[in-house]
Amino acid sequence: MANNLKITLTKSTIGAIPKHKATVVALGLKKLNSTVELPDNAATRGMVNQVKHLVKVEEI
Repeated sequence: MANNLKITLTKSTIGAIPKHKATVVALGLKKLNSTVELPDNAATRGMVNQVKHLVKVEEI
């Protein structure tokens, strides 16, 4: 596995269920097309898996 994940918010959270909105905020994504780099661990992977329809993930 890579050391970090580059996560980009590609779709709006308008209309998403509140749990998914909270997950996006917890990942540190605020606006559309914002990007964060987070460590590649089980917690981050689980959060990304929950909102995989809203984000784009790259291993770096």
